[in-house]
Amino acid sequence: MRNFQLILKYIIPYWTRIGLNVFFNFLSVVFSLFTLNMVIPFVSILFRTHQETYELMPFRMDFDVVINNFYYYMNLLITSYGEILTLVFISLLVVVASFFKNGFKYLALYHLAPVRNGVVKDIRNDIYQKTLDLPLAYYSKGRKGDIISRMSNDVSQIEISIIHSMAMAFRDPMTILVYMAWMLFMSPQLTIFVLVLLPVAGFIIGRIARSLKPTALKSQGQLGMILSVMEETLTGLRIIKAFNAAGKMRERFGSLNNLYTRIMNKLYRRQDLASPLSEFLGTTVFIIIMFFGGAMILSEGTSLAPEAFFGYLAIFSQIIQPSKNFSKAWYNIQKGLASAERIDNVLTAEVTIRDSRRAKTKKDFQSDITFKNVSFKYEELYVLKDINLRIEKGQRLALVGQSGAGKSTLVDLIPRFYDIVEGEITIDGVPLKEIKIRDLRDLMGNVNQEPILFNDTFYNNIAFGAYKVSEDEVVRAAKIANAHDFIMDTQLGYHTNIGDRGGKLSGGQRQRISIARAVLKNPPILILDEATSSLDTESEKLVQEALLNVMENRTSVVIAHRLSTIINADKICVMHEGRIVETGNHEELLEKNGIYKKLHSLQMFS
Repeated sequence: MRNFQLILKYIIPYWTRIGLNVFFNFLSVVFSLFTLNMVIPFVSILFRTHQETYELMPFRMDFDVVINNFYYYMNLLITSYGEILTLVFISLLVVVASFFKNGFKYLALYHLAPVRNGVVKDIRNDIYQKTLDLPLAYYSKGRKGDIISRMSNDVSQIEISIIHSMAMAFRDPMTILVYMAWMLFMSPQLTIFVLVLLPVAGFIIGRIARSLKPTALKSQGQLGMILSVMEETLTGLRIIKAFNAAGKMRERFGSLNNLYTRIMNKLYRRQDLASPLSEFLGTTVFIIIMFFGGAMILSEGTSLAPEAFFGYLAIFSQIIQPSKNFSKAWYNIQKGLASAERIDNVLTAEVTIRDSRRAKTKKDFQSDITFKNVSFKYEELYVLKDINLRIEKGQRLALVGQSGAGKSTLVDLIPRFYDIVEGEITIDGVPLKEIKIRDLRDLMGNVNQEPILFNDTFYNNIAFGAYKVSEDEVVRAAKIANAHDFIMDTQLGYHTNIGDRGGKLSGGQRQRISIARAVLKNPPILILDEATSSLDTESEKLVQEALLNVMENRTSVVIAHRLSTIINADKICVMHEGRIVETGNHEELLEKNGIYKKLHSLQMFS
């Protein structure tokens, strides 16, 4: 039920379009019904079953009265113009009614198109917005491929299965109801018999349709795993080739793909059962009605004339196709609801990092960043424990220690990529949770060990996140980051595309573009996460020069792998197993003859 509510939430804003669709569908059904009812006079003229004399009766909602008055006017036509011209007149009425029927049908679809496309657009927008709002912890728990599958394949499945079925979902039930109402008007006794048979057929189809959803849910989950393996393969293709692991990856992918194929075979076999089953049941009901109605007419216990029975059968025959369409739409909707459930899981995921009600605006950094008894854990094991640290304005703080000591986690807490479990972090005495997240992150610039660049131009990568930036400002930032010269050596300069993740650039060039981006932002606080650890000596020298330019007159927090890069830091914190175990400058730490001295000796020896 919740999944229906999810789709309904997106449909409601388009209620005017839906209202017009329903209105024009209703008119289309009325003209269709009129067309079908023309079978009755046509047959009566052909077989000369109509009576010669009719008296005009006062109008009331009674089938016998309606037929009587219709035959009265038809007899006038036959008397005045003859039977052939009367048939021509009836045929022209059918053509005109058909024109209006199909015209209104098109208008109904015309107004449905913005609903179908608008709902899918709104779902895509909301999912994308949600992916931006969700904390980093959410993505560390799930596979990227599965998340991408929900954004792309599941949304497409909703479009194909549910939104595409909306035309049938709005039109066909109305067609069935209007036709059934008219059939009840024509012959209550026969229609009651139909109303007993149709729910039985509907129950059988519904039982099979309900079994589709769990199978579809399983197939979508399996497809997410396939996309995840594809994403891992493309990301790690160099390693796969280097370790001759193509065979192993092929087996892994083949196993997942075979399982997905078996699930889809099961799904399609059940889905494909909809049309033949509904046609068989419809034909069975039709034959039963023919027999029952024929027996009624032959027994002469009914006022329903033979030509009216032909019209009744013609109308009922038109219910079979909408019923088939509706059952097919129901199958598709059940399949789509599995995708809706997966999307709903993303849309309803808790956004744990959000502004509190008392969050304040903060546009500057004045004195210090302070950690007070801060502890943090991702799940059960603590990554940081009892961190007490003060970073003064203008100070260069370096964090060193073995891998896994908690250095990156500590700096991730400052811009609130994660929220602390215990303790408090303040900026200028204000707790982070009391500062608006946007303002907090505007105070900081990040340069990571692995530069994160986008498949765009140099200009747009440097100006990323900034608005109304002039080219002169971008050039100035690039010069400070030692990036201007190699940018100008490219064919289009700052408007050259750098490829996927900056694949056309060397590691040092990518890092300098990342630094230029931080320079352009001009933040008072700079966070550098091992920005030179993966570079060669020459690139490291250029990047180090750029970093020194950037850190001037700024508060800097530097995670250092190479101790030679942080010798001039104002304060160095040595981390071990999630705790700060030593603090001081380079000389002071060497004199302590502790972990820092050991790390320094190892690097000097190497």
